[in-house]
Amino acid sequence: MIVSGQNPFPHLNMETPSIFTWAISNKIYACLMVFFISNAVEGQMISTGAFEVSFNDVPIWSKLQTGRIPAPGEMFQIIENQMNLNPNQPTQNM
Repeated sequence: MIVSGQNPFPHLNMETPSIFTWAISNKIYACLMVFFISNAVEGQMISTGAFEVSFNDVPIWSKLQTGRIPAPGEMFQIIENQMNLNPNQPTQNM
């Protein structure tokens, strides 16, 4: 939304927050700030060692058990396999 300059708040009948107005007028700084903050949050979450994924209340990955984070392709394959095992079951908790 920042890069495109679209302001969704008037469509939601809400006042535009000042931080969003600043981000729209300072796109480069705002994008860099989002990038660095998200990397810091990701690094903090990974460093805790607690990365677990459940699919339909069934644990399908645990960093604590495997000692590593799965590659994106590997995670998609695991989820796809779980979906193929239970094709009629609704996917509520992914």
